[in-house]
Amino acid sequence: MDTLFFHPKVVHVPIALGVLMPLLAGGVLLAWWRQWLPARSWVLVVALQGILLGSGIVALQTGESEETRVERVVPEHAIEEHEEAAEVFVWACGVVLGLMLLGLAVRRSRVGLPTAAVATLGTLAVLGLGYRTGQAGGDLVYRHNAASAYTNSAQGSTGSPEQAPNRRAGEEHDDDDD
Repeated sequence: MDTLFFHPKVVHVPIALGVLMPLLAGGVLLAWWRQWLPARSWVLVVALQGILLGSGIVALQTGESEETRVERVVPEHAIEEHEEAAEVFVWACGVVLGLMLLGLAVRRSRVGLPTAAVATLGTLAVLGLGYRTGQAGGDLVYRHNAASAYTNSAQGSTGSPEQAPNRRAGEEHDDDDD
């Protein structure tokens, strides 16, 4: 398997699901509450949250495997900020999955729908944590030039934004907006 740039390929699954889950969970919750769909349809939301958790774990592991290489060009504090945000994101995904499973298990009782509603609110927290994780990852790439760890020019590079090329050779810089 081609492991080069595997982490950037994998992270888009949890990012996309992190954005979609509040909408999907909210829609299924509404359909359950209004009895447009049976309570067992909540299993779809649980399955997607499981995929979100699993893909988040894979993204975390692939990020850790690429950490050594990227450390050569990116400040350690920036990597740790991204890694810690990712860990919190994955743990939150797990907690929300647990709430969703509980809602599914007690779906026929009075507490089934309220439990699913709390889990749906949890997807909003996961969305926020995913944004924070993605922002820190974007900073690694665009502010600290992490991608240079995979190019020949990475040797001797500090990864500082000042050393990252902002324009092609021969182009002049034009600061005014007209």
